Amino acid sequence: MISTVTVVFDANVFFSIRLTSLLLELAMSGLFRARWSADIHREWMTAVSEHRGIAIEQLAGRREAMDLAVPDGIVSGYEDFMAGLYLPDPSDRHVLAAAIRCGADAIVTFNTKDFPEHAYQNSASVHKSPMTSSWISRTVTLGF
Repeated sequence: MISTVTVVFDANVFFSIRLTSLLLELAMSGLFRARWSADIHREWMTAVSEHRGIAIEQLAGRREAMDLAVPDGIVSGYEDFMAGLYLPDPSDRHVLAAAIRCGADAIVTFNTKDFPEHAYQNSASVHKSPMTSSWISRTVTLGF
């Protein structure tokens, strides 16, 4: 059964290739609909490049594989939402804007402090979910 739950993944959950692979497998199994944006791709690729010393060009294959694994995963047309969003880290507005644009049920991130509920509680039905092993376990066991 394919889930109707949509999640937007923040760039920080894509830093680890193992975690990325697991999340893509879960999405492909139908447990949830995974979404991200070109800006989210750019952010995780830059972080991996800076911290692991891997050229961004070398990460293009991983990005393409993600997009092929989840063909409807890319969110676009969210830029207009960004101007009205206020977050502790303004560089995270693109994540929330993408979540609003695609009607996501949750933003999954390691940085929950960067997405305080008061910043988006009137914007959409989006809530944040901390990326933890319990989130993965709950998703597998309960289907989100």
